[in-house]
Amino acid sequence: MSKISKILIANRGEIALRIMRSAKEMGIKTVAVFSEADRNALHVRYADEAVCIGPPPSNQSYLVGEKIIDAAKKTGAEAIHPGYGFLSENAGFAKLVADSGLILIGPSPQAMEIMGNKLSAKAAALNYNIPMVPGTEEAIEDINEAKQRAKEVGFPILIKAAAGGGGKGMRIVEKVDDFEEQMQLAVSEATSAFGDGAVFIERYVTSPRHIEIQVLGDNYGNIVHLFERECSVQRRHQKVIEEAPSAVLTEEIRQQMGKCAVDVARSVNYTGAGTVEFILDENLDFFFLEMNTRLQVEHPVTELITGIDLVKEQIKIASGEALSFTQEDLKISGHAIELRVYAEDPNNNFLPDIGTLQTYKTPKGNGVRVDDGFEQGMEIPIYYDPMIAKLIAFGKDREEAIERMVRAIEEYEITGIETTLGFGKFVMQHDAFKTGKFDTHFVSKYFNAESLKSEDESEALVAAIIAAKLFQKGGNAENISQPVKVSSDWRKNRLKF
Repeated sequence: MSKISKILIANRGEIALRIMRSAKEMGIKTVAVFSEADRNALHVRYADEAVCIGPPPSNQSYLVGEKIIDAAKKTGAEAIHPGYGFLSENAGFAKLVADSGLILIGPSPQAMEIMGNKLSAKAAALNYNIPMVPGTEEAIEDINEAKQRAKEVGFPILIKAAAGGGGKGMRIVEKVDDFEEQMQLAVSEATSAFGDGAVFIERYVTSPRHIEIQVLGDNYGNIVHLFERECSVQRRHQKVIEEAPSAVLTEEIRQQMGKCAVDVARSVNYTGAGTVEFILDENLDFFFLEMNTRLQVEHPVTELITGIDLVKEQIKIASGEALSFTQEDLKISGHAIELRVYAEDPNNNFLPDIGTLQTYKTPKGNGVRVDDGFEQGMEIPIYYDPMIAKLIAFGKDREEAIERMVRAIEEYEITGIETTLGFGKFVMQHDAFKTGKFDTHFVSKYFNAESLKSEDESEALVAAIIAAKLFQKGGNAENISQPVKVSSDWRKNRLKF
């Protein structure tokens, strides 16, 4: 057993802070690394030590494994936690860490390598008869052969990059005449994004739900699952809202998916925290998609419904400890929902909206958790992912979790930039979400630029009425004779009085 007394966190922002807090509770010292753009970041101030690792661009700082390992050695850190993003799923970095005599708080390089490629991941999962979406089990090389296989599978089909993620190298093909052109585009995009042009095909599930299962494995062959997360509300194939448990899974399907997830993890002798992703069709049949060999952005919803601190478990496993609980010990309690608060403009196709946080006040109260890495007056750097915070609401059931999320969104005050807060409120109040009858096409089906404008305009009108009445009565609010009902978030509009 390797006692860990100091951990270097090879990340930034809210996830670096979140890891440091759990480490602190365990009596473990922490080391922050930072680029020149993050010199005054909260994670740098919170850590026991901090090391500058280069200029702002991530390929000169957070993505340079040698600099991170050098910082760990200089500060005496025995272990490195990669968080998510950056080098968290980089098998080459994992091997570099091991070769340097340090501990990576994560799975083996071999597990990362196999699960980092969708085709090798499928091959490993097939050894345990995990259900797969019909398609090819290897990379497409002969386009005519692939076209024939696509006809057998049946259109529409999906062309996917083997090394991909985030929707890159992915093309939906409705008919055979479009196959060749779309395949060339997918190969080109995959090569550009991942340096690997290998693609394969799957039947396109027209109304899919994205369900993932959290797993934990120790070094002694013990693997458990911590139930599911529903991640179907997405934009650009990337999640925005996640919840646990799913509103549609039966207990029987939950157990089946959980067993499959554990088997997928077992296929690569998985250790640490990982997530097995599935697609669920309209008949509630599920199929294996891929495995993420790291902590997920949405891990807090699992922590809230299980009472398990996943970061602490990662550290314990990396230290050589066995899991202290069994599958039978785990129970679902309550319901949790997470909104990713991005510096993005939902009215402009969710494009990043970089600037200064002129106002920044987080919500509080029962059942509300905010994981963030910013404070009022700070700049959102242009170099990194534009996520400001994870806003999580927890309740005794789904209805209470939704109510608390709406309240928390209304209390969250951010000015100076556009954010996804208004979009989150729109989702929470939409019948399709409230009834659980939605899929990954939620945004394209229900949301457009006009969805938020009408609410903004009505709130701006209320604000203008109040301003006019104050002006007429000499600015004394007590003199307003007729009460005006005001939504609690009207102040977030960018009106200047």
